[in-house]
Amino acid sequence: MEPNTVGRAVINEATVHLVDDDPPFLLALSKLLQARGFRVETYSSAKEFLGQRRAGEPGCVIADLRMPGMDGLDLQCALGRAPEAIPMIFLTGQADTISVVRAMQGGAEDFLEKTAKLDVLFDAVRRALARDEQARQQRLRRRALQVLFQTLSSRERQVLEDVLRGRLNKQIASDLGINERTVKVHRKSIMAKLKISSVAALARLSQEAGVFGPKPPSPRAMRDEHVE
Repeated sequence: MEPNTVGRAVINEATVHLVDDDPPFLLALSKLLQARGFRVETYSSAKEFLGQRRAGEPGCVIADLRMPGMDGLDLQCALGRAPEAIPMIFLTGQADTISVVRAMQGGAEDFLEKTAKLDVLFDAVRRALARDEQARQQRLRRRALQVLFQTLSSRERQVLEDVLRGRLNKQIASDLGINERTVKVHRKSIMAKLKISSVAALARLSQEAGVFGPKPPSPRAMRDEHVE
């Protein structure tokens, strides 16, 4: 999905969460977003939003910077600690350089003043929803890959870890107390179960699945990857 576009289906399924302690502004912005086809829910405080948020629901957050109690930056920190964080847009009438820097370093999609043109805001919302959808797809793929790795036997996982460490077949055989031919059989089985054909692909897939840490194979292991 392109970063600056988002499909109508995604817009219809996602929710734009508005968090602001100014009721008239909250109502007005909600109506404007709904007129553009966005599904909107409003909250008068960050704590209210966090208390009602449904984990795993697609969407994004538009929040004021200055709010009583938990402000926008505090909300951003809280969302960042969540297992499935959603993108956040700051929309405020009181911007300062330090807050802008903190918000963007924290991963904010955008930081806009309340006087910004509506098209600029709508574009930021679309980007945020596209970003959220992309993150959701990546999480789904990661879970699917983790299920795939679970099909490996305990011995195959041991061999896999050694392969990712750059160990050669004879070294793996020595480490595990098995013969080199058996190591080759396990490597073939691993490749078949994971539907890949090279150590480079194995390293990428393992990293993407988060099964093992990023351990790029050594050049010697790369040469050793094609087994009979």
